[in-house]
Amino acid sequence: MTQILRVLHTGAGAGLDDDCVSALGMDHLVVSLVVEDRITEQLWSSDLVGSAFEDLQFTLGQGPGPDALRLGRAIVEPDLTAMGADRWPLLVPAMTHLRAQAVFCFPLALGGITVGILTALRASPGHMGGQQMDDALGLAAALTLQFLGGRGARFETWLEAQPDGDLHRAVVHQATGMLSVQLALPLGEALLRMRAYAYSHDRSIIETAEDVVARRLRLDDDRPEPESPKETKG
Repeated sequence: MTQILRVLHTGAGAGLDDDCVSALGMDHLVVSLVVEDRITEQLWSSDLVGSAFEDLQFTLGQGPGPDALRLGRAIVEPDLTAMGADRWPLLVPAMTHLRAQAVFCFPLALGGITVGILTALRASPGHMGGQQMDDALGLAAALTLQFLGGRGARFETWLEAQPDGDLHRAVVHQATGMLSVQLALPLGEALLRMRAYAYSHDRSIIETAEDVVARRLRLDDDRPEPESPKETKG
């Protein structure tokens, strides 16, 4: 873990390394940053499972990530199958297709400022070991310093490493702005409207946003869902 933190400290590389995942005893790792109020943007994911989990949380507006952001403390759930149904009633049933039975979310925070969330997922249930927990907290602290500690170019460095040079949810932010104008709603309420539509139609938030931006979908009436070029959930 010392080597991984050294890489982060020196700024080598544009993102984390897969060694971080194995060092924590996890199967999937995700880093998200707060871009506006409590809206997060997925900055890096070790794989598609982590990315899909993060998108589910964003679509549904619930889960360990939103809780960690709201409460400002780590949220640990070592066995999702044994968890009470009232904690995240929408999230758990929606993630049955994902290989994740344990989740650990750590706020990237310093004092009262929270800049992001580190999410770790494991395919099998069980607590983190003591050393793994220490390493996760150390990684969260190092990431926090990267985004608060005077490395102003760090966000741009990570952004440039994205395959398309764009934010993962850029289309969601664009669609939220369009809906805010169309429906005369604050941005937060416009995002909630889009989330509700995505959930009720069993679609991803990104697919829904793409239809809004392409003007295939308006959310101010009860017209049937328009045709979309995508038929499956991303």
